[in-house]
Amino acid sequence: MKRVIAVVEDEKDLNELVKQYLQKDGYEVRSYLTFDEAALHTGDEDVHLWILDIMLGDKSGFDLIEDIRRHNPDVPVIFMSARDKEFDRIIGLEKGSDDYITKPFSPKELVLRVNNVMRRTYKDQNMITEVDGYTIDEEKRVVMDGDQPVDLTTKEFDLLMLFVHNRGTAFNREQILSKVWETNYFGSDRVVDDTMRRLRKKMPNLTIHTIYGFGYRLG
Repeated sequence: MKRVIAVVEDEKDLNELVKQYLQKDGYEVRSYLTFDEAALHTGDEDVHLWILDIMLGDKSGFDLIEDIRRHNPDVPVIFMSARDKEFDRIIGLEKGSDDYITKPFSPKELVLRVNNVMRRTYKDQNMITEVDGYTIDEEKRVVMDGDQPVDLTTKEFDLLMLFVHNRGTAFNREQILSKVWETNYFGSDRVVDDTMRRLRKKMPNLTIHTIYGFGYRLG
């Protein structure tokens, strides 16, 4: 089952951009353009995270989070705002937000922040991720292509999760060695290319791009 994210942003183009990036990372997204529209759904119990713009016409995301918290005090909330003011950040924290990002921002950065909050909040729950048509159960370390399991080695799975957790980020071979093989590997960095080649063969729909002269990037 996909994690559900509710996005409340009155700038239609930004709302759609955020939605597209989150969907690309495997989330189900429900987008709302107005305070009143979002207020009708603050009691939805299947939402795993809210992303709220602070300025919503003549109303505020600060008011919206209070309504969300009345229904679900534990659901994480990320504020986004064009106002980079310490006052807003403090109020956001006092209202119970989990993060705060200032416009303009990179959609990739927002996705990374969302992933971090999701992992912190649901670390004791089974995390199911969908990427490029594949379903990944991180806790069980199982990858499914439809109803067929994809047989990955330990390092192939670890390499896959490095890119899934950091979609859109480019890593060179030295960084991949450090993060996946850590300090236990002594040998050529060709092991990265060999493992990547096997991973691509087993998961041909995975959109891992080669950045020639540098390394690899998912998405």
